[in-house]
Amino acid sequence: MLRLRSEGVQGSGGRWTFPAVCCPVPSLSEAAGFARPEGSEGQEAHGDRVTLAQARRGTPGHRPVRVYADGIFDLFHSGHARALMQAKNLFPNTQLVVGVCSDALTHKYKGNTVMTEDERYEAVRHCRYVDEVVRDAPWTLSPEFLKRHRIDFVAHDDIPYTSAGSQDVYKHIKEAGMFVSTQRTEGISTSDLITRIVRDYDVYVRRNLQRGYTARELNVGFIKEKKYRLQEQVDKMKERVQTLEEKSKHLVHRVEEKSQDLVFKWEEKSRELIASFLELFGPEGPWVSIWQKCDISADIYIRFPYPERLTISSYRDSPPPGDTQG
Repeated sequence: MLRLRSEGVQGSGGRWTFPAVCCPVPSLSEAAGFARPEGSEGQEAHGDRVTLAQARRGTPGHRPVRVYADGIFDLFHSGHARALMQAKNLFPNTQLVVGVCSDALTHKYKGNTVMTEDERYEAVRHCRYVDEVVRDAPWTLSPEFLKRHRIDFVAHDDIPYTSAGSQDVYKHIKEAGMFVSTQRTEGISTSDLITRIVRDYDVYVRRNLQRGYTARELNVGFIKEKKYRLQEQVDKMKERVQTLEEKSKHLVHRVEEKSQDLVFKWEEKSRELIASFLELFGPEGPWVSIWQKCDISADIYIRFPYPERLTISSYRDSPPPGDTQG
């Protein structure tokens, strides 16, 4: 498949002409960022390996510094991404080549992986810092492999990596002056993630059973499945009871607040009632004078039952019967 690329050339009269030039479209594997198979033709001439001083000073745009980083990259996480970011940013003009070991090689030297090799290839390929992925990367880097992939430097943390009967698989790289170190991210690793899953195994099994996975898919026996489902029901019941307890505590708290508020209001009203009573019926209250007036009126009424018929003069002239006072 070909595509046209136009290059402008100024002709007579100041007008530009654009002759069509054909150039091949990259293949799918190249566009995806995977390295070409061994022995493929057309690899760009790389020239001699650059020195560390040249790499740090900066190389021409057509001659990037090719830095190689390898690993398993199982359960690709932020620690992996940070290591690749550091490798990418080692030099001003870096092309990062990442080797990913196959399942067969990883299972032989390190153990089983959670992700398959194709899943790990794809996870690394989609990292923004990676320019090229080498599939089925070797466990130990040989001079032939470094030359074939035109590697200038190898990036890895400087902690000796003991594996495959060697105390440090990068020892010969360090001795050749091709090793550049990166820093590990503490607190995150594939082993840490697997440890969390193993530690909380029952929780994840119950969660996946609840989400619709079968016991067969989870490699769980019949009795364990029933146990997990029973435990799920028990936990739901506990959660309901706890919810009811919280609601009842809230209700009791509200009743206590209401009762205290009612008692406070009753006390206030009682004090107001007592104060009003004392103000009205106290020694100097208005009811004292009212009663005093009532006593005088009653005495007059008793002594003079018909006051409207009497006057002071008539009383003096003809006193009522039985009244002998002068």
